[in-house]
Amino acid sequence: MLESFARDGFVGVPGVLPAAEGDALALHGPAVGASGGTRCLLSADWCAALAQRIREHPDLGRLVPPGHVAVQCTYFEKSSARNWLVPVHQDLSIPVAERVDAPGWSGWAHKEGAVFVQAPVEVLEQLVAVRLHLDRCGSRDGPLRVVPGSHTRGVLAPDAAADVRDALGESVCEAEAGAALVMRPLLLHASSKSLGTGRRRVLHFLFGPRSLPHGLRWQTVV
Repeated sequence: MLESFARDGFVGVPGVLPAAEGDALALHGPAVGASGGTRCLLSADWCAALAQRIREHPDLGRLVPPGHVAVQCTYFEKSSARNWLVPVHQDLSIPVAERVDAPGWSGWAHKEGAVFVQAPVEVLEQLVAVRLHLDRCGSRDGPLRVVPGSHTRGVLAPDAAADVRDALGESVCEAEAGAALVMRPLLLHASSKSLGTGRRRVLHFLFGPRSLPHGLRWQTVV
């Protein structure tokens, strides 16, 4: 599993949560509007407890480096009523406590009352994302499509990202309820609109080093 994760930049881990637990977890979440998601859940007690369970899981604990902390949890809900597609991209922005102007940090923005910034590649390479599927995600439910090995190419411009995807190909990440997809945020990924009648609810946790350079601080640390 560790070799596959290092080579491909992603790996699936089945049975992280009991399948029936997805509905109970979703009840904790906020009312989701037309955008289909929210970025700021980690400060909630139930979410912090779930992050701790991830670190203690025998398989996930091997993929999240020792000493890493949870720094964000995003909730996505895709269905026929809340539907969208996402073009191929990398996750470059992280939530921080306040703006600190420093070399290599750019794209400052405010989202849902939080400060986000695009971090330099040496920080992004350390991050690990864990996507917990609260529902079964089949081929018609808008699953994530990833480009294996693309996480080793650094930060890619849109044209270069499309070229890398065409060269390396895509893998479709279907998952059962309760499974996790562990991925590097620099991994190229995309998703299509849902074609089915079900829901695709995901809790996307981000783990990173406890400290950031240049006096920057995470917005939330668990």
